[in-house]
Amino acid sequence: MSASGRSIYQPKLSVNAIVLIGLLVMIWLAGGAARADAMGQTVVRAAAWVAVIIAALFGTRPSISKVSPAFWILSAALVLVLIQLIPLPAAVWQAMPGRAELAGAADVIGNNDTWRPIAIVPGAAVNAAASLVVPFAILLLVSGLNEHEAAWLPAIVLTMIAAAAVLGLLQFSGAGFDNPFINDSPGQVSGNLANRNHFALLLAMGCAVVPVWAFPVGRRAGWRIPIAGGLVLLFVLIILASGSRAGLLLGVLAIAMALLWVRNALQRERRRLPRWVFPAIVAGSVLTIVLFVLLSIGADRAISVDRLFQMDAGGDLRTRNMSTVLRMIAIYFPAGSGYGGFDPIFRIHEPWSMLKATYFNHAHNDFLEVVLDGGACALVLLLGALLWWAWASIRAWRGGTDVAKLGSAMLALVLVAALFDYAARTPMMMAMIAIAASWLGTSRARIARTPLPAAKGQL
Repeated sequence: MSASGRSIYQPKLSVNAIVLIGLLVMIWLAGGAARADAMGQTVVRAAAWVAVIIAALFGTRPSISKVSPAFWILSAALVLVLIQLIPLPAAVWQAMPGRAELAGAADVIGNNDTWRPIAIVPGAAVNAAASLVVPFAILLLVSGLNEHEAAWLPAIVLTMIAAAAVLGLLQFSGAGFDNPFINDSPGQVSGNLANRNHFALLLAMGCAVVPVWAFPVGRRAGWRIPIAGGLVLLFVLIILASGSRAGLLLGVLAIAMALLWVRNALQRERRRLPRWVFPAIVAGSVLTIVLFVLLSIGADRAISVDRLFQMDAGGDLRTRNMSTVLRMIAIYFPAGSGYGGFDPIFRIHEPWSMLKATYFNHAHNDFLEVVLDGGACALVLLLGALLWWAWASIRAWRGGTDVAKLGSAMLALVLVAALFDYAARTPMMMAMIAIAASWLGTSRARIARTPLPAAKGQL
């Protein structure tokens, strides 16, 4: 058929793609908090359930193989949480490690024969199980995307991160925002998240996403290169302004990993230019970033750098409480204390010398907190997930797709951030992790498709 006899082909978005975009918008707006009582939790979880229902009724049937084994790891995590909610006979529950003091309290009130679940704070475990609807919904929707729609996913993720960076820039300029969906701190540069460390992790992810978007497979980078440079510069400067010390490390790691997989793309672009042009562009970009960073430090705007040389009360508290957290793990292992109940459980074991006007809401080391909450079973699942990430990452960097390498890099950033904070507990980060895990699960390169026919074909 001739070109004049038909309209230009415009791919139509599927129901899954439309619902996924809508869900990601809701997550961006309301999914920046980790606290169970944040209003955004209700909004995001309701949106996730609605998305799953719409996709099930009108969308493409999900292909679990596209998001495996991430789907099965997440399913195993849900099973572990649900197991902790099964009531056990009083004798069995009282014999579990760490329950002696609680059993004594039950004796005092004459309630020592009640069946109780493994989770010492059952309501917190229910909340932990309910929170997993967000990553489940993301994985199911992503698995129903066609190749054309999946190819746009990095651009969608980058748009979300860039929008968060712009919001952070406005906050840094003095504009005040009261987000009713999250428990944000007034005056803090944290974008659409409640915590500046979580925000810095999101920006570091943006540094990793930029080169994959800027150098699409099978197409010239062209106009994307200067935009990519501007985005990376913006992300770096906002990380400096956020005050997150961990964000500095994450930003450096993100840029380093981005350069690894973009090397071949840079070489392809260099062949189309004189030999001296591309090294000059690279050197100029690096010098520009360094110059802006130095100017930011000189103008006393690099709060993250300033905090490197300061020990704030929060950082000191995290360090001093680490021994208590390790002791708690030993007390409750191998059964665990129950998912989501760190705050009230920590109050039981908090030393008198550590009592403050503020409270210690998390262990600020998610690896330790996962083992504390879930015990031996959680430790096994955690090790299994880490082994899968390592194996899949090696496969990706040896010859996988660009998005597989990107997924590996994003998850690596999350793992590093988990050593200092609990970013993975926010719906925003759950969505990013689910998308990254689906990318890392890509086992083979897919041929990029175009709406135009092959060179020898006819229009």
